[in-house]
Amino acid sequence: MNYARMVIEKEAPEEYGYDRIRFNLSESSIADQKLSDIGLSLPDLTLFYGEHRGDRELRALVAAQDDGLSPDDVLVTAGAAGALFIISTALLSERDHLVVVRPNYATNIETPRAIGCAISYVDLDFDDDFAVDVDRLAAAMRPNTRLISVTCPHNPTGTMMGRADLDALVALAESRQCHLLVDETYRDLSYGRRLPAAASLSRSAISVSSLSKAFGIPGVRIGWLVTRDTALQERFLAAKEQIGICGSVIDEAIARGMLQRRDAFLATLLPDMAKRRDIVQAWIDREPLVGWVRPEGGVVGFPRLNVGADFDLDRFYARLLEDHGTYVGPGHWFEMPKRFFRIGFGWPKEAELRGGLEAISAALRD
Repeated sequence: MNYARMVIEKEAPEEYGYDRIRFNLSESSIADQKLSDIGLSLPDLTLFYGEHRGDRELRALVAAQDDGLSPDDVLVTAGAAGALFIISTALLSERDHLVVVRPNYATNIETPRAIGCAISYVDLDFDDDFAVDVDRLAAAMRPNTRLISVTCPHNPTGTMMGRADLDALVALAESRQCHLLVDETYRDLSYGRRLPAAASLSRSAISVSSLSKAFGIPGVRIGWLVTRDTALQERFLAAKEQIGICGSVIDEAIARGMLQRRDAFLATLLPDMAKRRDIVQAWIDREPLVGWVRPEGGVVGFPRLNVGADFDLDRFYARLLEDHGTYVGPGHWFEMPKRFFRIGFGWPKEAELRGGLEAISAALRD
């Protein structure tokens, strides 16, 4: 493994220093929750080795969200990042090939890169509303393609594929005898109809999700991967056992309590996040120098600056942070041009969101 630090992590707000940021629009989750915020307290737990697959009741809560899944199809991991690491290292080698949509969550690209496998990128286009083109994904495949990797709802654009495209991707993976990985971390934050978990549709599909983004508890390192392929699940379990044997019983207890409250939590959260999205939309409607593709899920969008080639983008980002105290996720975090930036509208308070948006306008005109 040829590890290299990801730019998005080197430049993360916790690395820069939260105390130096006034308006933090770079986060990709909802606001961080306290146990008291979500009505949870820790029981007097016995701190033993937990079940290697993860707490069975927790896995049952995950599986119950989709028809056709059972607790045995679920492997609890150290966040979605842990799930993605297990999948890449279990399925890919330097002899294999990956087709991945870009931009993407960095781990979906950097871990395969560290492994040394061949990678074909299918880049999304702002002018096509960042839509996934299944035909382009199919054209990028090779005889040694082991994995197709997509995210939905998409990070960083917030766009979503339709059910027909998801079905077409499943059929493509089945026909080419490879696996389809769908990073579904934002699936609970879908503003319209929520797609089914890809893993519920086919043994060739693998679903990944977590409690970090949609539930605001990234400090509880709980994610999961789902596959109905029992042999593949055993391989993933072997990887987890060699990495850390099992998860934290404390984290799993909190996660279980969170998912038991899932429906009530989301019923309050989703209207608030939709309102935040509308705040950004209203700002973009009156800001001629910024455009975006309106997100259909998640709490991030990926605006594009409508500026000319002579516009000093490095100076813009420097002044935005240094003079206006506002942090966004610049395009290079996602191997995209600096005209793009990710904006998170779910983490800051509403007043901070409005302040950060106005700061962007001010920095553009400085």
